[in-house]
Amino acid sequence: MEQENNTAKKIGFLLGPALFFILLFWIDKDFISPNANKVIALAVWIIVWWITEAVPISVTAFMPLVLFPFMGVMKMSEAAAPYANPIVFLFMGGFLIALALEKHRLHERIALNLVKITGTSGNGIIFGFMLASAFISMWISNTATAMMMLPIALSVINLLKSNPQQRNDELPKGERNFAVGLLLTVGYTSSIGGIATIIGTPPNVVLAGLLDQFYHQKLDFGKWMLVGFPLMVLLLIATYIIITKILFVNGIGKVAGSDDLIKNKLRELGALRREEKFVMSIFLLTCLLWTFQQPINILLGKEMLNDTNVAMSGGLMMFIVPVNWKKIEFLLEWRDTEKMAWGILFLFGGGLCLAQGLSNAGIIQLVGAKIAEQSSSTQWLIFGLITASVFITELMSNVALVQIFIPVVFGIATSLGLNPILLAMPVTIGASMAFMFPVATPPNAIVFSSGHMKVKDMMKAGILLNIVSIALIYLASITLIEWVYGTP
Repeated sequence: MEQENNTAKKIGFLLGPALFFILLFWIDKDFISPNANKVIALAVWIIVWWITEAVPISVTAFMPLVLFPFMGVMKMSEAAAPYANPIVFLFMGGFLIALALEKHRLHERIALNLVKITGTSGNGIIFGFMLASAFISMWISNTATAMMMLPIALSVINLLKSNPQQRNDELPKGERNFAVGLLLTVGYTSSIGGIATIIGTPPNVVLAGLLDQFYHQKLDFGKWMLVGFPLMVLLLIATYIIITKILFVNGIGKVAGSDDLIKNKLRELGALRREEKFVMSIFLLTCLLWTFQQPINILLGKEMLNDTNVAMSGGLMMFIVPVNWKKIEFLLEWRDTEKMAWGILFLFGGGLCLAQGLSNAGIIQLVGAKIAEQSSSTQWLIFGLITASVFITELMSNVALVQIFIPVVFGIATSLGLNPILLAMPVTIGASMAFMFPVATPPNAIVFSSGHMKVKDMMKAGILLNIVSIALIYLASITLIEWVYGTP
């Protein structure tokens, strides 16, 4: 697998610039607009490198910043502006809050207590891990969630083994099904939980940035949750049924020793410390302000609160709330930001810059108009876009997919006179439904690395969950999304 990935990277590394120069000179300079050939050529180069990950995708995201001004597509100030878009700082604030949760192990305490509540039978443990993973993933990255939950899950699996010396493929069927089911649940729900909030997963934030850039329209945090949270719940129910009732039935009653394991881990954490209380208070206050910002703004008579300044306020408070005044120690220190995913922030900026170039050249509008001409029904169009998003995200980064696909969807919506959210939100949520392959998304790779499952285990669960997710997202698009966002 690694050798195949390296071969793809080498091919992509050479193919990207080769296609750039071919398209630059092959496409007519007057095609659509004077700069269209340059923008298309660079877009293809970036897309090839994003798909093959020939170089880190965050590094690729700097190419519009460098090459658009060089080729005369944009001024430097115009190319740099998207990298400081408010959406970038929205996610930065969310990252800072997540860092504080992780540093003080509050996320681990939340997870253990959720599992403790849901019981310690085979299916009870799976249900508990499902709730814990999904809840945590609503606020921190799916990768961090899966990495945090995996060692706890492996501890429970080891408790369950009737013979600790047995290899994973030698386990009795019930024990193996429990192990595979639990790990798949952790991987899948770490991705599913992110769709419930705007900051839960990068594609949601990318959509918010593109929507603001193209239409000067804000995605309200509370409105998103009116759609995302119920859809998340339905997907969690579907995942639980597919894993525990259809594919990996374990038939295991109470797991001996699991109560003690959870109690011991909670005992290790000790009583709720002052630092945790401070972090929890800031976290809850931030969530409340995100949810009720519009009523507060109406009450104050002006738009004082928005998603970005609420997120950054929560993040800043982590640096200025002291936990030890004598030693001048705070909830977060700047050195803690070494663990922050800075590359994702730059990736947002690069995607927004590329999208601006495509829009300025008239390319997005042309593609949207052509697709709209071929669409006999809006409902079939939505269903087709969701299906494409769900299956394409199995092969490429969900962030890259949204960066590339959403501007085209906006062009379609404009051509059809539709509210862009009605098309873009289902597509964005679909981009988080990568369940079939270990390489499709980091949580899948993390749980697969445990050695307890085979690729075919993930594929047969993933294809079923993909089909169900397409149906549920489509159902949400013609009900919840239509109800919450309506028409222009």
